[in-house]
Amino acid sequence: MLSINPKMLPRLDELEEDLLTRRGRAVAEDWRGEIDGLDLTLAFLRSKREQARRFQRTGHVALGLPAVPHQKPPIE
Repeated sequence: MLSINPKMLPRLDELEEDLLTRRGRAVAEDWRGEIDGLDLTLAFLRSKREQARRFQRTGHVALGLPAVPHQKPPIE
């Protein structure tokens, strides 16, 4: 699963703006397959942006995994 660094949020905004421009042209030209592909890409981009914003608010999540104790090598 791809995780987005919250520092990249401005770049995602730029990408969305470009996709919306491309979608407008596809609608004007009646490129139905292109419209469907752009809609799918926009949905994925928006989902990832929301995921990054949630992560930005919550920070790191402690999973509560136990620490592995250090073991001494066997004596020969």
